[in-house]
Amino acid sequence: MRILITGIAGFVGANLAATLLRRGKAVAGIDDLSRGAIRNLDPVRRHANFTFEVADLSDIDAYRRALGKLHAGNPVKEVWHLAASSDIPAGVRDPGVDLRDTFMTTFNTLALMKEFGIPVIAFASSSAVYGDLGERRLTEDAGPLLPISNYGAMKLASEAAISAAVESGLERAFLFRFPNVVGVPATHGVIFDLVRKLAANPEKLDVLGDGTQRKGYLHVEELVDAMLFIREHADQRLNYFNVGPDDEGATVRFIAEEVVRQVSPAARIAYGRGDKGWPGDVPRFAYSTSKLSALGWRPKMSSGQAISMAVKQIAEQEARH
Repeated sequence: MRILITGIAGFVGANLAATLLRRGKAVAGIDDLSRGAIRNLDPVRRHANFTFEVADLSDIDAYRRALGKLHAGNPVKEVWHLAASSDIPAGVRDPGVDLRDTFMTTFNTLALMKEFGIPVIAFASSSAVYGDLGERRLTEDAGPLLPISNYGAMKLASEAAISAAVESGLERAFLFRFPNVVGVPATHGVIFDLVRKLAANPEKLDVLGDGTQRKGYLHVEELVDAMLFIREHADQRLNYFNVGPDDEGATVRFIAEEVVRQVSPAARIAYGRGDKGWPGDVPRFAYSTSKLSALGWRPKMSSGQAISMAVKQIAEQEARH
């Protein structure tokens, strides 16, 4: 079965592609390379069962041409739609960023799936769809869903569009609500930013916010394993799951201290003010993963263990570059 991954040159897409190929799947990919990097695909580019096209998924004509090429020889049977803007502050400054790169890529994906007769979609959603519910543990039936970032709003709109597509003919859909995901190849995120800051100034680490922000963190290897487990075992037409650690998460203070410990132990940490790193940032949340646990999957690493592993990996990545 041939699987299409959109946003394949990004952090999660590259890891998913490698895992699917190891499991014997044929993988096609489309990416506009605006945020992903072609080097992220180096481990898979020469694989006999891998093909790749560069295209802007928000441009439906360009998307149609690229998908047509990939679909012609060995038809795509399933789309894993990961393409989106990963820059939440950019979407705050210009809401058009998330409309174009997060929602319209989903809208166009659904339109072309109908046109090409592709029956199944798996979608990378986000904890951002919940909004700021404070200390309340986030379950899949929490509501009302009131995102506080344009990114979260367009992820929620994408979920709604997929739900409607299931009603109007799509055979099956899987919605994965991600926590903070860490690991390599890193292109963005708090660990990536802090490692780069220390590389620029090994004596001082400036941190956005007061360090009390607390969220769940999952290593990308476990995220991919969880998504594939859900795809294999969930049996509804529309399946939606929180994917994350089963702990209370970790603070930005913990992350900053871990980055300093591993990268520049003598550095001084300077925290900012307030419990938000930027407008639209949810300062703390705790996932409920009981639905995923009931299905039969649990993570092996805690948030803290995932962070420690990712700091080491990202520091090594940046030293190579």
